[in-house]
Amino acid sequence: MEVSWLWGLFGGLIIGTAASILLLGNGRIMGASGILGGLLDGTARRGWAEAVAFVAALIAVPALFHYLGTARVETHATASPVLLIAGGLAVGLGTRLANGCTSGHGVCGISRLSIRGIIATLIYIGAGVATVAGLRALMGGL
Repeated sequence: MEVSWLWGLFGGLIIGTAASILLLGNGRIMGASGILGGLLDGTARRGWAEAVAFVAALIAVPALFHYLGTARVETHATASPVLLIAGGLAVGLGTRLANGCTSGHGVCGISRLSIRGIIATLIYIGAGVATVAGLRALMGGL
């Protein structure tokens, strides 16, 4: 039986636990794009240390798993740096247009039964499905 799905389950549990701790601990929603955006535009002055710790953990934990050699999961991501950068910029633009990202709307919004979070999640999942289907039809896949 394939067990690589366990890494996704483990990651989801970590994200859910972190979101719960942040919400129950200080009443704030764990939206990664909002936290990072607050650091970049200077609006995170009040919670600066918490935001820096959050972003540092986003970088350090996957790096730790990578260097320990415990998380060798095939992602099927493209090897093209141009596509990776374009995709990252598109995601960044999308999070600004949607006023949030998958962690804010998808994890925290849906779990709080937020209509805005549910609608945003349905839209970005639908857009992702349409994009992949369109690119596969036009280019034969990525």
